[in-house]
Amino acid sequence: MNSFLITGLGNIGDEYSGTRHNIGFDVVDACALKWGVKFDNNRRYGAVAEHSLKGRKIVLLKPSTYVNLSGKAVRYWLQEANIPIFHLLAVLDDLALPFGALRIKTFGSDGGHNGLKSIQEILQSTNYSRLRFGIESNFPKGGQVQYVLGKWTEAEQKTLPEHITKAVEAIESFCLIGAERTMNMYNTRKG
Repeated sequence: MNSFLITGLGNIGDEYSGTRHNIGFDVVDACALKWGVKFDNNRRYGAVAEHSLKGRKIVLLKPSTYVNLSGKAVRYWLQEANIPIFHLLAVLDDLALPFGALRIKTFGSDGGHNGLKSIQEILQSTNYSRLRFGIESNFPKGGQVQYVLGKWTEAEQKTLPEHITKAVEAIESFCLIGAERTMNMYNTRKG
C-alpha cells in the first residue's frame, strides 16, 4: 500500500489558532473532518490522524514542535510510518501568493519559510512536495511577524472555507494521481 505523510505547518496553542501562519493546521484539520478521522494528540512530536483513501494510507501530522522545528516531527513520522520522502507533502502559508491561491511544487528552496528550512535541514533534502497556500503580503514595512501571526480579516473569512476545501481536494489528488498531474489541475495565480 502506498503511504503518504501530509504535514500541516503551524504553531500549537490557542493564541495561534485561526492565524494566517496556521493555515497548514487548518487544511489538515479539514482533511480529517472530511474523512471522518480524529487526531490523536498524544503521539510523539504531534497530533496524528490516519486514513485510507482508495488503497493509499495517509498520515496527517500537526507537529507539536512549533513551525521553526517542524523537521524533527517530519523525520520521525517518515521513519515511523515507513513513508518515502517523495510521498511527503508539507502544507504551509505563503506571503508571495495572492490570498487563497494554491501552488504545489515537488522540490525547491525554503522560500524564507522557517518550517521548510527546518525540514530541509533535518532531512538534508529539498526533494519533497509542498502545498503553498497564499496569504498575500498586506502589511507595512516591518510588520511581517504581526501579519502572519494575525487573524484573517472579515472579508478573508468569508471565502476561506472554499479555499481550504480546494486545498483538501488538491491533497487527495496528490495522493491518488501524483504531484505532476495535481500541479496542472490546482496551481493557480489567483485565489
